[in-house]
Amino acid sequence: MVRSQWNRRKFTSTLGLGFAAALASWPRRSSAAAAGTITVLNWQGYGTDLAAGLRQFKAATGIDVKHDYYNSEPEMLTKLRTNPGAYDVVLVNSARDAQAQVEGLIEPIDLAKVANAAGLAPAFGTHPNILIDGKTYGVPWVWGMNALAVRTGKGLQVDSYAALANPAFAGRGAVFDDAVTAVAIAALMTGQGINNPSDMKKIGDTLKSFKKDVKLIWSSEDEWNKAFAADAFDVSVFWSGAVTRAVNLRRQPVAFVIPKEGAVGWLDNLCIPASSTKKDAALQFIDFMVDPKFYAEWAKVGAPASANNATMEALPADDLNKQIHKPEYLSKLQFMGALPDDRRQAFADVWEEVKAYYAQS
Repeated sequence: MVRSQWNRRKFTSTLGLGFAAALASWPRRSSAAAAGTITVLNWQGYGTDLAAGLRQFKAATGIDVKHDYYNSEPEMLTKLRTNPGAYDVVLVNSARDAQAQVEGLIEPIDLAKVANAAGLAPAFGTHPNILIDGKTYGVPWVWGMNALAVRTGKGLQVDSYAALANPAFAGRGAVFDDAVTAVAIAALMTGQGINNPSDMKKIGDTLKSFKKDVKLIWSSEDEWNKAFAADAFDVSVFWSGAVTRAVNLRRQPVAFVIPKEGAVGWLDNLCIPASSTKKDAALQFIDFMVDPKFYAEWAKVGAPASANNATMEALPADDLNKQIHKPEYLSKLQFMGALPDDRRQAFADVWEEVKAYYAQS
């Protein structure tokens, strides 16, 4: 997703001893694995830097893992450009793969060399965001959806984004302060493609129709949770994985709803920078990250959905992550794709105009 700084870098900090115990039984790999150190570039706290996992990975392979972090996707690309050779694995929103590939920043990956990629959902293993000129640029790792979060316990019936323009929800709605997501929601409502809508005026007018309902324009998951707990709103644009965290960690009375218009999909993948000098070790680490055992524990605190079918199937039937991220939903998603700079700027301009309209008395 363009999830911007959505605080996902904080949500894994509460795993604790249960995760360490689960990893203790991890099978050790061949002692022939090359020892050394690799550096991973990612959001802070987003799975790859879990301390217990890193200890087990070193025990199994002899490889130390260091991290550097970014706070936005443009910063991630800048770090790759300006620090050749510094990174061995990078987390990339797949919508940015084409840009990184054109600039020669990431390396093609042979999925046959990543054993745990065998269980990838077909929709991800051949996703056009990562399959470029017949080569695969990244291992699909986790995915999610931007749609609606609805307060439970009030008998609210919501099946459309039009709820955000419904007088019944006046002053009880919230939207995400992100231009790409806002435009995508309006595109779904008006029957347009989310990555290249043909009628931007209609996009702007649709978003402006939310004015009476919008109580909050939120920018972080923490802000959303505090406002929701204070009963500030009942229906909001939100992320699927964030709903699992809101329920599992905060016991919020909220349900995730995919409206009849569909949802905005996003896919994160683990890539190898083209300038890495430790590509074999990088592949070992990526394989470790997509292992179902690793994900099973990460999911307990609300990880995004795994792109690995085998991993999701292994979760308990009552797992909230499994219930929210159903395979059949994939056909209802439009996935975020590559955006040229001029289009991204056009999205930003429309969103700023809409927010200025909301601010008018």
